[in-house]
Amino acid sequence: MTILQVMADDDRDAMVERTTDPIVIAQRLAPFGITLAQWETRDLPAAAETGQILTAYRDEIDKLCETGGYRLVDVVRMVPDPGNDEWRARAVEAREKFLREHRHSEDEVRFFIEGRGCFYLHLGDRVCAVVCERGDLISVPAGTTHWFDMGTVPEFCAIRFFEREDGWVGDFTGDPIASRMPSLDELLETPGRS
Repeated sequence: MTILQVMADDDRDAMVERTTDPIVIAQRLAPFGITLAQWETRDLPAAAETGQILTAYRDEIDKLCETGGYRLVDVVRMVPDPGNDEWRARAVEAREKFLREHRHSEDEVRFFIEGRGCFYLHLGDRVCAVVCERGDLISVPAGTTHWFDMGTVPEFCAIRFFEREDGWVGDFTGDPIASRMPSLDELLETPGRS
């Protein structure tokens, strides 16, 4: 289930709002130019390859590329293998990189095929944590400070959209705010309030 949790940026326990209503979530994010939408999902094999995934969503991808000016589309997948030391090391490294607050010179656009991840959007004096799951399409405008948590045991597959080949270049702020906010795992344990 998609979740929005809004907190004060200086107090993780100062929860302003928590909702799972996709319409409310989209309304709260819209004033910041952030889009959250849902695409109809397709039934794909568990180990679907990039080509199969892109073919299954070709119509949606083409429309979004045309309207958003995206030229490069790829698929990113994290499949858990916690008993494998090499996998654990790669997962920890990837998670630590994305857990640092940063911004980009182009929009960050992701469509979740399976699994989940959380975008933390630092908007003024608030942090909006958006837990995205299967069917969620999120678009975070260029220049928006944010970070991403894939959890302690990452499991997700997402289509990524880029304007340029070097689109995922993070401009890291150096602010340790991510270390002060609840992790994805903690957000999922928090009792919901609508």
